[in-house]
Amino acid sequence: MRQARPIAKAFVVQRWRWPRRPVAFSVPVVVSTSATKIYSGPLMPPLRAVLTNVVPIERRNMNLWEDEAAKAAVVATGRRTLVVAGLLTEACVSFPVLSALAEGYRVRVVADACGGLTQDSHWAALQRMQQAGAVLTSWLQVLLEFQRDWTRRETYEAARAIVVEHAGGYGIGLDYARDMIKPA
Repeated sequence: MRQARPIAKAFVVQRWRWPRRPVAFSVPVVVSTSATKIYSGPLMPPLRAVLTNVVPIERRNMNLWEDEAAKAAVVATGRRTLVVAGLLTEACVSFPVLSALAEGYRVRVVADACGGLTQDSHWAALQRMQQAGAVLTSWLQVLLEFQRDWTRRETYEAARAIVVEHAGGYGIGLDYARDMIKPA
């Protein structure tokens, strides 16, 4: 029986805090930064450490979709479903999400991997994107959709390591089950 492949997605990363997920599943990643020399600084070291083969695209404006090089990089992935996370939810996340939706892309916004100025402004921006057609999700939901089944050996170790490190009680439970349940 043929095993189903995960839905192909391209990750658009803008100073994202959890980049190991797309790397573990060999998903195309586009990273952009904005005004690094005058405003926001370079890509954060934890992101650079994991995304070693991805060169951040420097853009001047807040909307990645209005930057030729950044938009071209997303289009070049050939993917029509985008998973987006980053800083600032109210601008650098919401603007390209709204633009991509207007051009017919399917967009998933990883709500707990975005950051806003305040909790209220973060949620207001998320609601605006959702009303426009974006699907809100969480980092764990994305990871589990990619993994689909803990018997998928090719991504099991990477996915499990991410869950153990970042998923609190769920990660503890996964570690416990691995240690206590021995296949016959």
